[in-house]
Amino acid sequence: MADDVVYLDYAATSAVRPEAVVDAVARYLRDVGATPGRAGHRRAVEAGRMVLRCRRALAAFFNAPGDPGRVTLHLNATHALNAALFGVLRPGDRVVRTAYDHNAVRRPVLALARRGVQATVLPGDAAGGVDLDEAERALAGARLLVVTHANNVIGNALPVAKLAERARAAGALVLVDAAQSAGHLPVDVQGMGIDLLAFTGHKGLLGPQGTGGLWIRDGVELPPPFFGGTGGDSDSPDMPALLPDRMEAGSMNGPGIAGLLAGVEWLMERGMDAVHRHESELRSHLWNALDQIPGIRMHSPPEGPPGLDSAGIVTINVGGMDAAEAALRLDREHGVLVRAGLHCAPESHDILGTGQTGA
Repeated sequence: MADDVVYLDYAATSAVRPEAVVDAVARYLRDVGATPGRAGHRRAVEAGRMVLRCRRALAAFFNAPGDPGRVTLHLNATHALNAALFGVLRPGDRVVRTAYDHNAVRRPVLALARRGVQATVLPGDAAGGVDLDEAERALAGARLLVVTHANNVIGNALPVAKLAERARAAGALVLVDAAQSAGHLPVDVQGMGIDLLAFTGHKGLLGPQGTGGLWIRDGVELPPPFFGGTGGDSDSPDMPALLPDRMEAGSMNGPGIAGLLAGVEWLMERGMDAVHRHESELRSHLWNALDQIPGIRMHSPPEGPPGLDSAGIVTINVGGMDAAEAALRLDREHGVLVRAGLHCAPESHDILGTGQTGA
């Protein structure tokens, strides 16, 4: 980074990115500049080809079969989650989610509940677990299961494959929020039984802000979340029926998508197993060092639940100090940049007993 700091706010945004990502954004702005899908001249065609390469790279990264056009591109995971939730659920439907959810899931579900959608929340615990038997009972008759793959406060990975197996048996679709796991943990939509995968580009995937997407399994149909121009079928009053155009109204973030493509390619070159192993070693070192400091209250477990991983997150409180004050002092006195508060996940803090104070 430009200034002499220790940046540890990666759960919010990966501020230190590979040079390949920076170069890809700069090259797009300098040498391409055109909007994908909006013209037939050489630069617009080049932009369109880059977007297709990004879809293909993301499909390969998530082991998503079939048409790469089912990787629809959005501004972030929040937009993608809203598109999925409001696209699937109707009044009278029931959705099952967990207490580990970010507000990107919690708030849309609450809004849908005011429209007649029923919601069941599976409780969590400080170790980051979920009761599979309770989940199986809750899923009976449900339309949708929403699972946060990795929690952004505790850092735990949930047993997505086991939950998805129970959802399939109940006839429910499975929507996974991979905002905190994509690029940190292996995500395999086929192996994990996922129907809809929402992800953001600016965290583990190392892309710029304003990037993300929603993968939609073949056979799952969603209505358009937005309406407007797509560069095709302009004489029709309706949005195009085919993906990805149906989900992508308006001009695309060409520079951001170029950076996202570079980030995904960087990860694929190194391999997710190696990336995750390195992050796990760093997290373990940090956790053990913090645990030796008197007055530090550790909230994240030393490792993930049995058989599962952690997304590399460590959450603490410093004695009786206000979390915001501790973060401010770390910045001003030591040049260590962290995030304090409720992290847009108040229910996770309720699980930890920090709902009133944050961490």
